[in-house]
Amino acid sequence: MINTLSELTQLWDKALLKIKEKLNEDIIFQSFFQDSYIQQIHGEIIIVVVNSKLAAQLLKTRYYDLVSEVISDLTETSFKLDFVEESEINTSSPAPLIKKQEYFKDSRLNSSLTFDSFVVGPCNREAHQAALLVARNPGKMFKILFIHSHSGLGKTHLLHAIGNYILTEGNPNTKILYVSSASFVEEYVKFARGEHESNSLKDYVSNFDVLLFDDVQFLSNKKNTQQMFFDIYEKMVNNGKQIVITSDKSPNEIKDLEERLVTRFNQGLVISIKEPDQNTCVQILEKKIESNGLDISKFDESVLYFFADKFSKNVRELEGALNRLIFHVLSLPNTDQVTLDIAANAVQGLIGGNSIATQLNEQKIINIVADYYSLIPSQITGKIRTGQIALARHIAIYLIRQNLDISLKKIGETFGGKDHTSIIHAIKHVENELKTNPEMREAINLLQKQIK
Repeated sequence: MINTLSELTQLWDKALLKIKEKLNEDIIFQSFFQDSYIQQIHGEIIIVVVNSKLAAQLLKTRYYDLVSEVISDLTETSFKLDFVEESEINTSSPAPLIKKQEYFKDSRLNSSLTFDSFVVGPCNREAHQAALLVARNPGKMFKILFIHSHSGLGKTHLLHAIGNYILTEGNPNTKILYVSSASFVEEYVKFARGEHESNSLKDYVSNFDVLLFDDVQFLSNKKNTQQMFFDIYEKMVNNGKQIVITSDKSPNEIKDLEERLVTRFNQGLVISIKEPDQNTCVQILEKKIESNGLDISKFDESVLYFFADKFSKNVRELEGALNRLIFHVLSLPNTDQVTLDIAANAVQGLIGGNSIATQLNEQKIINIVADYYSLIPSQITGKIRTGQIALARHIAIYLIRQNLDISLKKIGETFGGKDHTSIIHAIKHVENELKTNPEMREAINLLQKQIK
């Protein structure tokens, strides 16, 4: 019997995952299902709150059978469904039979953040593998998983992916709580004001099988809140529960965090996520474009590499820049192909300075060299070593070094993570050829004119 709001939330999270899979229309799902939730169960009626009157009407008519079938499969009960806009709850809904949730009322898993939608590369492979192991064996292999990285690199995505995987691929009856440190602090403040009992809050959280705790660094310098978290942590670990924690720093780097918490975090599996390399960024962009129902072939490859170069330090910024481009493209009439000039104009405001289309950068030089040798940019930055491609790669490296004030390390990162010795070798190879090879001198001269 479903009799608590946390169980209602778990039920609807599972339902949304199945609805999204059966629906197979991301735009419809995100527009009408994404922000919905079960408000209460009144007898044989499940009341689902949606974000607009249009959403309520659409779900009542077009998608009622789909939602009803999913709920029936999950509960093995024939519930009737009522879809209402949030503003109508107080006036149109029957009196609730379920006790109002006392804690973390806005906490729920994001069903779109899954392992399938997470792009894996050298920068995050270990974190992805560790998260998948935990999801497959919660509370078994690593009772504590601690993932740290700079902001916007996928930590929160992995937290939600773990929860969603357990509910769909593991044990759907597993009780999972996703909570941010900000929400945790807020609940502690309510306790401190006398709105909650200490043991009640501890028991509520400890009762979950899996705790997904986001941005633990914000507990820094909050001694009493840390004490509460420590008590919950100890109780869950001692009872064989699973805890996954994220932070923007490693445990040892979080200032004003109690030593006993630092020690316990380090006793778990501590994994970091690095900034994404260029190829991973390109894969992220490709997946994002396809998830928006767009044809990837309509985007010039140079556009993807340009974005990967300019916005590689933060995946959120990368996706935000792409969203801006997509909006820009949709507003342009009769745009059959998204070129570098179009992309540059779309994100000009995000970078500033002179027109990006006229600025000289690594990607522009690579594009010019690729066009000269009838190649595509990814062949030049890739690992193929056949004669023509290797020659073009060496020339591109040489021209970047000659025309741009960037380090050998940065050049190496642009070409798939090559070390500085490989970059030096490529530059010297071209320099030696220029002394004796007139064809090389002619090619370099022509390319320099295009670059300038």
